[in-house]
Formats: sequence, structure tokens, C-alpha cells
Amino acid sequence: MISSEITTQLVDVCHRLYARNMVTATDGNVSVRLSNGNILTTRSGINKGMITQNDFVEVTLAGEKVGGNGKASTEVAMHLYVYHHRPDVNAVVHAHPTYATGFATARIPLTQCTFPEVIVGLGAIPLAEYATPSTMEVPESLAPFIKNSDAILLANHGAVTYAATLYDAYFKMEKVEHAAHITFVARMLGGAKPLSSDDLEKLRTVSVQSYGKDFSDKIACTIPDSRDDEISETTLRTYVLESLRKHGIT
Repeated sequence: MISSEITTQLVDVCHRLYARNMVTATDGNVSVRLSNGNILTTRSGINKGMITQNDFVEVTLAGEKVGGNGKASTEVAMHLYVYHHRPDVNAVVHAHPTYATGFATARIPLTQCTFPEVIVGLGAIPLAEYATPSTMEVPESLAPFIKNSDAILLANHGAVTYAATLYDAYFKMEKVEHAAHITFVARMLGGAKPLSSDDLEKLRTVSVQSYGKDFSDKIACTIPDSRDDEISETTLRTYVLESLRKHGIT
């Protein structure tokens, strides 16, 4: 028998996703691993802000429905892929948060060393190649990152996070969106200034001593070459000038 505590938490997380504009209409899906080894997931075609404890479907790790109402989420294969390859994971959240999905749609990973809390909690946030939603292409696109990342941007699709507990998986999604929003604002202000190698080494020491976390097992963030920044600024300046000329402003 499924614990009411589990379904209560699932409803709460779904409502939080909708309240924070991380999903709209019937988008997104959430799941947890049950004590019997099966997976409890949101049913297909339900608004996450309106979901109730009767809107979940139990499936086996092979994807066979064994209980619940309606059909399992169309992205259940992605969830099952994560559970198969990460035995430490007991919950998966897939959503379309605005800023994170903006970066995913622009096909820009969140991998620069700019935000200490993200580096410690998640490591770099990579970008999976575009995959047609609701097909086996989606889980296959996670393959390069599944072992060393707990948060992945899905090209033109959204993001997926996973963790040992449901709330931790949800909080990781919050952190991904927060990092994307901060990165967007920093770019509007002239560009984020990445941490140095020395900064990262100090951060690693503090992380191990204070939090018991060594983020060296996660995908490492990147420190861009200063020349790359110069090239980007030159490209942007050229684009702006060309646009102005086209409109007869210069």
C-alpha cells in the first residue's frame, strides 16, 4: 500500500512547481521510487496546480502499469532511465522553468564557474542534445551526464533534476532556475565574472570542511579564456552596429 505521506509530498511539489511558474497547462512530471522498487509518477494530461492524491500512476521499472488512475506521464521513460542508472536516486523532477528553459532553447549550458552555491550543490549544469519529447531519444540524450550530474538542461525542452529525496530533487530544480535567472541578469549587466582556480580550490576546502561535500565527483565548471570573452564582446558589438545601420540610425 502506498503511503499517504508520499502522495502528499508529490502533490505539494507539483503545486510548488505550478505556483513558481516552472510549468504551465499540463506540462512537467514528477516521480518517486517506492519501497517495493516500483515508481509512482504523475499521470498524463493533468495540470500540476490542480493535481490531487488520486492523480498518480504506479509502474514497474520496466514501465508496466500496476496501479493508479489514467496513463503514466509520457516522459516516464526518462524517469525510468534515471532510476536504472542512478541507484542512489529516489525522485525525479522534470519541468520547464522560464530562464533555465531559455538557456536550454538557446542551447547554452550553465557550466561557467560563477555561483558558489551551484558549484557546491550541483556542479556544472550540462546541456543534453535535442531529443524529440516523449520518445526514447530523451533518456538516451542523458547518457553522457547521468553519472556525474544531478541536473541537466534538455535542449529546447526544459530541465530534469533528481536526488535521494523528493524535496531535494525539487530544490535542485529551484536552484537551476535561480542560477539561470542570475546568469541572465549578469549578462544584461555586461557579463558574469567567473571564479578563479584559486577561488575554486578555497571553495572546495570550505565545502568539504563545512558541508561534507566534495564536488570533484560532479561535472566541473569551466573558466573561460579571457580571449573568448573578447571575441564574444566583439561579435555582440558588430551585431548591434549592423542592426543600427539597417535601421538607418548610424
